[in-house]
Amino acid sequence: MDKAISTIGTFLMYKPSGGTDYEKLVDIKTQPAMGGAPEQLETTTLSNYMRTYIPGLEANDAKEYTCNYNKTDYQKLKALEGQELDLALWFGGTKENGAITPTGADGKFSYKGYINVFVAEGEVNAVHDMTVTTTASSEITFS
Repeated sequence: MDKAISTIGTFLMYKPSGGTDYEKLVDIKTQPAMGGAPEQLETTTLSNYMRTYIPGLEANDAKEYTCNYNKTDYQKLKALEGQELDLALWFGGTKENGAITPTGADGKFSYKGYINVFVAEGEVNAVHDMTVTTTASSEITFS
């Protein structure tokens, strides 16, 4: 039986325009759900004592990733807004020289979509964050 895995080594990836390989888009602090509950389509008839349903379309809401703010990453992300991108969330990497290099060995969730970035709220004694929101234009596939 496989063991549980840590969130250490989780990466938001993308393929640069014209590229064939994924690369890390930005370091993330939080990740969203990769999917959602299906809508419920009611099948209740006048013969039922309780409502009955069948599954409908699966939810694929906007996905929000939290990141540390820095000017370079913010400008990079802003420049990608409005473009349909190949995006992915990868689990797994190899530790090299004190950093983790993405491999996706523990799973890859890929989709096409658009990004938006904004600076998040702040507070006393905290770091500035930014939020990267992705809007999927395709189904999420797992490999």
